[in-house]
Amino acid sequence: MANQLKMAVVQAILTLRRLGWSQRQIAEKLGIHRETVARYVHAPPGEAKPATNPIPGSEAVSEAILGAEPASNPISGCEGVGVAAEHPIPGPESLCEPFRAVIETKIQQGLTGQRIYQDLVEGHGFAASYSSVRRFLQRLGQSQPLPFRRLEVLPGEQAQVDFGTGAPILRADGTRRRPYVFRVVLRQCPTISE
Repeated sequence: MANQLKMAVVQAILTLRRLGWSQRQIAEKLGIHRETVARYVHAPPGEAKPATNPIPGSEAVSEAILGAEPASNPISGCEGVGVAAEHPIPGPESLCEPFRAVIETKIQQGLTGQRIYQDLVEGHGFAASYSSVRRFLQRLGQSQPLPFRRLEVLPGEQAQVDFGTGAPILRADGTRRRPYVFRVVLRQCPTISE
């Protein structure tokens, strides 16, 4: 069985990640490997992460574990880091933040990240890398809900097709086999209910 981190360290990883710290900064600050940090940050719900309702009194992450903020963080003088801290240490601000309005406008126009980067460099003197723009776009995408577009078609004019494998079945000779499944659903007339 793999070694388990103490709950305080796991809580510190998740808290710092919520505050915008990179996995590399967290690993350096806590003295653990980056892959260990990634395992706890990207673990599916219910695995390796602490409960969403932590033990009372564990809201603030121990100062002994964290010490000061990371070297690349320009904010200094904050007392503690944690969910309940009055002044949590924010993550480093993106170099794209001054261009937020321009980037959001270009997203609305349907431009790709590469095209947005090229326009920023040529038209606005943007000096950072494409990776900065890509990370910023990912953060913006997480905060914006996906658009929902309803398509209206006549009955039988459109179909939804799914193909895959089904649940294993037991054959007469005792062997198991996964059948292939092909499913077609035609658009039907809406029913009028009274």
